[in-house]
Amino acid sequence: MAMDKKIITDLGDELYNALKNRQVVDPLSSRYPDMTVEDAYAVQERMIARRIEAGERIVGKKIGVTSKVVMNMLGVYRPDFGYLLDGMIYNEGESIEFDSMIQPKAEGEIAFVLKKDLMGPGLSNADILAATECVMPCFEIVDSRIRDWKIKIQDTVADNASCGVFVLGDNAVDPKKIDLNTCGMILERNGDIFATGAGAAALGSPVNSITWLANTLGSLGVGLKAGEVVLSGALAAMAPIAKGDNFRATIGGLGSCSVRFS
Repeated sequence: MAMDKKIITDLGDELYNALKNRQVVDPLSSRYPDMTVEDAYAVQERMIARRIEAGERIVGKKIGVTSKVVMNMLGVYRPDFGYLLDGMIYNEGESIEFDSMIQPKAEGEIAFVLKKDLMGPGLSNADILAATECVMPCFEIVDSRIRDWKIKIQDTVADNASCGVFVLGDNAVDPKKIDLNTCGMILERNGDIFATGAGAAALGSPVNSITWLANTLGSLGVGLKAGEVVLSGALAAMAPIAKGDNFRATIGGLGSCSVRFS
């Protein structure tokens, strides 16, 4: 049975207020054990609606929980999706104020920038590549509004797939000119290698991730639009962040992306 609409609205508002006030809330899944993933997406919709009402606009989508290492770290074993808003964008090398986040972690990813609309279901990897303008190295700085990252799938979905902010690298590459499955990534924190990964970590290929996302969204009547940025999922373990940290992700054939926290 679907969750009461007032509860969904209240939870969406609670998460929006947690975001704005940089506070955490107790896990929704422990307070509402019967909450379904569908209920959680309804909560997410409410949270995003509040952000749009406050003046932000949607600039893309993200897929989360795609790599085995992240699944195991979080104890969440299926992918999810969330929305990217213009208030989340940082540029290459820019400084992010650490105190503007709650409990952030850094993920090195490949971002896709679309040149054509995509509407699933029934899309193939070839459709995704044909609709992609370019791919770029990027960081997603995930940040949970749920206390101590104690999340189940319902919690991360409701919380806009734990999205915080994202950083796009300067380099844009034609996806047909790079093997997205085998390209390797080195994630450095303060000059030391924190983790290594490869394109194949994201559901076997970042293109598989985008196809899954487009088809999943399409079944809900939501499309991916030309000009949108789509984040395809972490290629290695999430790195915890402390004030003063510098991060760099270098992806073979794509170049690098860096970010620092002040």
